Order: sequence, then structure tokens, then C-alpha cells
Amino acid sequence: MKKIGFLTLLITATLLLTLAFPAAAAGPKSPAAVPVPVAAAAPAPAAAAAMPEPHPHIDEALEAMRNAKHHLEASEHDFDGHRHKAIEHLDRAIREAEICMSMR
Repeated sequence: MKKIGFLTLLITATLLLTLAFPAAAAGPKSPAAVPVPVAAAAPAPAAAAAMPEPHPHIDEALEAMRNAKHHLEASEHDFDGHRHKAIEHLDRAIREAEICMSMR
């Protein structure tokens, strides 16, 4: 029985090492290894200023918050004022997300 346990441990260790080394070798490369053309570096800030980066997560969050607000407004029950309070919080969150979008 001890031999089977030892062999199982040895095989498991071998498999782990076999899988670990190729994964480590194929890991991310350092930024210094990637050549950066000098001519492309100058127009990049001008292009970034002219065309802001898209923010799909904020767009999706805004849409979700607006949908949630619509559902709460369409709700028939007030839930002891909690529905109204949730709508107020959503209004503030929507305003903050819109400010984020304006800072592109």
C-alpha cells in the first residue's frame, strides 16, 4: 500500500510540474521585450485627446440603473417609503455615472 501511495504522489507531482513549467514559460512578456515604434508615440496623445476612450461598463451600468428606476416607478406598492428612497439613490447614482461619462 505504501508503494501505491508513493507512486500516486510521484505521478501527481510529475503532472503538476509538467503543467506548471510550460504555463510559466508562456506567461506574459515584460514591456521591454515589445519594441515600440518611436514615430507612433507622438500621434497617440493627439489621437487620444481627439477621440475619448469608450466606457462600455459605465454605459451598461447607466442603462441598468435607468431600467431599475423605471421598474421601481412602475411598482404599485410603496414598501413603507423604501421604494421612494431607492429611486432617490438611483437618481444620484445615475447623475454620478453621467459625470463619469462626461470626463471621457
